Amino acid sequence: MVFQNSLEFARQLDALDSLSHFRNEFHLIEGKIYLCGNSLGLQPKAARAAVEQEFFDWQTFGVEGHFDGKNPWFHYHKFLTQKTANMVGALPQEVVVMNNLTVNLHLLMVSFYRPTATRYKIIMEGGAFPSDQYAMETQARFHGLDPDKAIIELMPREGEYTLRTEDIIKTIEENADSLALVMMGGVNYYTGQAFDMKAITEAAHKAGAYAGFDLAHAAGNLLLQLHAWNVDFACWCTYKYLNSGPGGTSGVFIHERNASDTTIPRFGGWWGHDEATRFKMLKGFKPTSTAEGWQLSNAQVFPMAIHNVSLEMFERAGMSNIRAKSELLTGFLEFLLNEVDTKKQFEIITPKNAEDRGCQLSLLFAQNGRATFDKLLENNVIADWREPNVLRMGPAPLYNSFEDMWHTAQAMKSV
Repeated sequence: MVFQNSLEFARQLDALDSLSHFRNEFHLIEGKIYLCGNSLGLQPKAARAAVEQEFFDWQTFGVEGHFDGKNPWFHYHKFLTQKTANMVGALPQEVVVMNNLTVNLHLLMVSFYRPTATRYKIIMEGGAFPSDQYAMETQARFHGLDPDKAIIELMPREGEYTLRTEDIIKTIEENADSLALVMMGGVNYYTGQAFDMKAITEAAHKAGAYAGFDLAHAAGNLLLQLHAWNVDFACWCTYKYLNSGPGGTSGVFIHERNASDTTIPRFGGWWGHDEATRFKMLKGFKPTSTAEGWQLSNAQVFPMAIHNVSLEMFERAGMSNIRAKSELLTGFLEFLLNEVDTKKQFEIITPKNAEDRGCQLSLLFAQNGRATFDKLLENNVIADWREPNVLRMGPAPLYNSFEDMWHTAQAMKSV
């Protein structure tokens, strides 16, 4: 599409947008343009009623709410299963919603990082989100390994900001004899680069290693096909693009060949035990032969109620439609920012190719970056600052408009 730098053109795009009505289903922040969905999504209007329903059932039924409530808590997590599977391109038996992101990452590492004397290395992207760095570091130490020797961090080539797929695969091949796990983000939080998960998974398996992904910045953002890509495991938070509230619950994917293998080591809990015999209270952990076999405890009903509302919206919108608008929306913002940056005060380090990025643009400043971010806030644009020198903008297709993008560019121009 050939873009134009005008308010009229932005409004024309909004008029043609088949997803524009979803904007009305969110609590927008009055007078603000919100471009921080890659940190915390806006609140769906239906979220409050969904939680109130569970408060009402608790008030009305007490413990019997597990069976007699409108949405019985006993199997509450199952209300989210099919919708979660649809969103990430999985089979229903491959997904479960539980816990929080880093908790789930550690639980999955128990199963899929079991180093030996010869296979012990982890490959991850350099500059991954700190939680992932800390998880890999402490998992290596837990197994008595030196993280500096066990962890290989992938760095961009000199003068570049993002990783090349061929360099990732080359590193995997070079360490094939000692590699235990490739553990990457789906989208790098700092640059917005989307990784080729299919190619990375294929290379990891060829090397005899597992392939896992942190999809915190990919779930609800990219068009995922985790089952078809043969990914071994993945986990994600739900409070960013999935708009499920601060500290919201987390999703997990475990490929069916692994989920059905009850011999794979894991930490056991009551809710992961075989559902048919769970309430017989027997000694001896017998895991459910699906992703639910990694559950420890029963459902977090209140955050899951919010998440269910969001998943229902994604079902109605369709991930292919969301992704199509995302590419157009981000592309329009990129065009506008380049138009107004006549003095070349920043560099967009997010990949230019739409298929190589999520709905994010990362602006690298040589100077005055933080001051620009602060001035944007004064001009009613809520973006995101990441040390040391990047301003992130995350246009979310369910609630951001093309007119939002135009006004954002005008704010940047005035700043």
